[in-house]
Amino acid sequence: MNVLALETATDACSVALAAGEDLYSRQSTEPRIHARRVLAMVDECLAEAGQRPADVDLLVFGRGPGSFTGVRIATGVVQGLSLGAGLPVVPVSTLAALAQGTIRQQGARAVLAALDARMQEVYWGAFRCDDNGLVDPLGGEAVCAPQRVPLPAAGRRRTDGRGRAPDRSGTGGCPRPGGGRPGRLPGPGRGVQRVLDQGAPHRAGLGQLAARELAVSLGMSDLFLAGRLERTP
Repeated sequence: MNVLALETATDACSVALAAGEDLYSRQSTEPRIHARRVLAMVDECLAEAGQRPADVDLLVFGRGPGSFTGVRIATGVVQGLSLGAGLPVVPVSTLAALAQGTIRQQGARAVLAALDARMQEVYWGAFRCDDNGLVDPLGGEAVCAPQRVPLPAAGRRRTDGRGRAPDRSGTGGCPRPGGGRPGRLPGPGRGVQRVLDQGAPHRAGLGQLAARELAVSLGMSDLFLAGRLERTP
C-alpha cells in the first residue's frame, strides 16, 4: 500500500510517502512558505520512489490543531490530488502525529503533546500507547494557557466507539477548559518523566495513524511532555 501524507499545520512543512516497506520524506522548517514548497516536496518524494500520483493508494493530511492557514493549505492540496486521481483521504490529528513520533523515537508509553497556539496558549492532548504501538487519545484536544494544562488521570480511556475521544464541546475538538489544575506547566518530577522538544509532528506518524483509522483499531506507565512550546518558569 502506498500512502502519501502531508503536514502543514505547524511551522514545519513535511511530506512523507510510504511505499511498501520504504519511506521517502521531505521537511522544511521555514515558516510561511508552505504553499510554495508542499507540491514540490510531493513531486520529489514521488520521483525518488519511482512512483506516479496514480500509484498512490491513500492520501493523509494533518487536520490540526495548528495554523489555520497551514491546515487550509494541506486540505486544499489533498483535495486537489484526491479529485484528480480519485484517491481516498484520511485526516489525522496533528497532536496525535506528534505523540506518535514521540512513541516511535523515544519509546514513550504515554504522551502529553502540545503545540504553540500563540497568544500565550497551547493546543494539547493526552495520549497513551496501545498494544500495537499506536497512540490512543485519553480525552479531547483542548486549548488553554500552559499553566492550566492538567495531567490526565490514569484509568480507562474515553472514546466514541471508533477509538476516538468524544467531542462534546461543539468547538471542533479544541475546547477551552473552564477549569484545569492551576499552576505551572508540569515538569520532570511532577508525574512527567521527560520534557522533549520534538519541534514538529513526525512524518511517518501520520501514515501509521491513518492506517489504524482505516482499520478502526486504536493503548501509561511513563508520562512524557512533547511539543514545541516554552516551559513556564
